[in-house]
Amino acid sequence: MKVERRLKLWFQNASGAILYPIYGQGELSQAFYRRAAVKGCIYVLRMPVIALLVDKDSGCYKGVRLASGQDIFSQKLIIDPTFKATLPSGSSPPPPLQAKLPFFSQKHDRGKIVRGICITTTSLKPDMSNFLVVYPPRSLFPEQVTSIRLLQIASNLAVCPPGMFMLYISALSNDDNQGKKLIHAVMNTLLTVPRINSESNAAAQSETAESSSTGPSDPGEGKPTLLWSALYSQELTLGQADFICSTPMPDGKLNYDDLIDAAVKLFKEIYPEEEFFPQTSSENPEDDDDGDSFPET
Repeated sequence: MKVERRLKLWFQNASGAILYPIYGQGELSQAFYRRAAVKGCIYVLRMPVIALLVDKDSGCYKGVRLASGQDIFSQKLIIDPTFKATLPSGSSPPPPLQAKLPFFSQKHDRGKIVRGICITTTSLKPDMSNFLVVYPPRSLFPEQVTSIRLLQIASNLAVCPPGMFMLYISALSNDDNQGKKLIHAVMNTLLTVPRINSESNAAAQSETAESSSTGPSDPGEGKPTLLWSALYSQELTLGQADFICSTPMPDGKLNYDDLIDAAVKLFKEIYPEEEFFPQTSSENPEDDDDGDSFPET
C-alpha cells in the first residue's frame, strides 16, 4: 500500500501505466554518469580500454591502459562480463599471474536473449497505447518452448516519432536461429509485414513462415503495418575475479529488480562502510508525508 501511495503521489500526471525511462533504456547509463560526475567521477567518451595493468610480483590488478596511451590506476575494476583479457602471442606471464590468468578469460554462459524492435503507425489495441503481452510456451506454434514478451510503447515516452508505436519483443533461447523464429512468429501473427524484394528480408520472411503456425502475414483489417524492424541476439555471460567485478547482463525481464539487487551487493562489497543512496530530507515537507492524502487532480 505504501508503494501504491508513493506512485500516486509522484506519478499522478504520468503518461501511462508502465514505468519506463523517458527516451528509452539507453538513458539509464546517462543518468548514472551524470550522478557519478556530481560525486567527482570522470566519464570518458569513446576511449576504449586496450590493456589491463597487473603487478608482476603479486599478479594483482593495478589499473587499465586507454587507447590514448594513458594509464589509470585503481584498487577495483568494474567491467562488462563479456570483456576478456589475453596475453600477447609468445609472451609468458610471471608465476603469480599464472594462477590468476584463468579468471580473466573464464566466462559462464547462461544462454542468449533474442530481441526484436518494430515500429508501426497503429496500436495493436486501438484503445491502449502502452501495454505488455506475454505468449506462454506453445501458444503461437507447437515448437515454441519458451515464453515471449511483447511491450508496446507509444510516442508519449519519447522512444519513437509522434504518432508511431514501438514494439519491443524478447525471448530467451539457446540458439540464434530458434530465437529469431520466436520473434518472427510474433511479428507474423500481429503485423502486416510488407514483402520486400531484398535477399536479406526475403530470408527473414522465409524464417517467419516456418516459425508461425499461421503462415506469412496478410494484410488484414485492424492489423498494423510494419514500418521498420531490427533483430539481434546477446549472450548472457557471467565472470568475476577477486579484484575485478562484473555487472550482470541484461536478462529477459522487463524490470530492473535483478540489476538493482546486483548493484546494491556490488556497492556493499566495494564500500562496506557506506550507505547505498542515503535518504536526504526534502526541501518541501509535503514530499515526505506518508499520509493517505493525495494532491487533487
